[in-house]
Amino acid sequence: MQKDQVYEKYSTVCLDSSEVKRIREELKLTQLYVSKVVGVTTDTISRWENNRYPTIRRENALKLAEALDTPLADILQKPAEEIAPPENAGSNRSLLVWVTILSMTLLVLVGYYFYYGHSPIPPAAVTAERLLPGFACPGSVIPVQVTMTPRTDNSGVIVREYFPKGWKIIEADPPASSLDNVNGIARWIVKAGDDSDRIVYLVKVDPQAKVDSEAGFQGEIVASRQGNQFAVPVLGKSKVVVAPIHWADIDGNGRIDDGEMLEASFTIEDMAGVHIDWNDLEKLWSAGSYTWNKKQGKFLPSPPKS
Repeated sequence: MQKDQVYEKYSTVCLDSSEVKRIREELKLTQLYVSKVVGVTTDTISRWENNRYPTIRRENALKLAEALDTPLADILQKPAEEIAPPENAGSNRSLLVWVTILSMTLLVLVGYYFYYGHSPIPPAAVTAERLLPGFACPGSVIPVQVTMTPRTDNSGVIVREYFPKGWKIIEADPPASSLDNVNGIARWIVKAGDDSDRIVYLVKVDPQAKVDSEAGFQGEIVASRQGNQFAVPVLGKSKVVVAPIHWADIDGNGRIDDGEMLEASFTIEDMAGVHIDWNDLEKLWSAGSYTWNKKQGKFLPSPPKS
């Protein structure tokens, strides 16, 4: 019996989170790429790699294995009988001790060189990624997230977002330090010592936005160190399709299915600092279908389409 056949009888499986991350990094694949192949958000991939959601649906695990070009069994937790300490565990531990000592010595020498040699210290690596829904309906409100990697030092940064003109940010957490809804510019100052790693905001789509067009977002994160200022662009998604489709409807088929509702719940959890009406979303999910009511400016539940 092949390894993958062992897991066929289960509807959910348990991921080996550390192995998923190791394989992805070994193949030099980004979380964004893997999320696109699997059909989930980058936050979901991050949760899987950090063991926040160790149990996932089997079909998602299969897609994940395909994205990583590896057998399914290689990314799942192994049965207890398969796990046994290697015969040379003692020698491996000794080797690890020596490698650790040598690494620490090298770090001390490098630090001594840079400090006393007055060599310029490179700027801390600061990156950010934007999460956007696939669709935005004219007159509706969509959620946007900007997640930052942990800063390697304690310095502050400025996050700047450019959103389409005519669209308006109506709520943000933390509140924007500077907001220009006329020209579509928002700035957040993240001060030194603030360990925030996420900026979330709700933006109302221009009611006159052209359907079937694409609207663009851009951004940058600015930091300084020892008097030197540097900026890097916000990565991630930058385009959203303007259409009468709800932001939670990932495939744009006019209905919110169970998988999409689950992803929406993750988004709402991550955006707890702003208000997204869960009850309204639940009504659309329960109805099986929805329509956009331009007069009321909201999505309304409707019977499933035949």
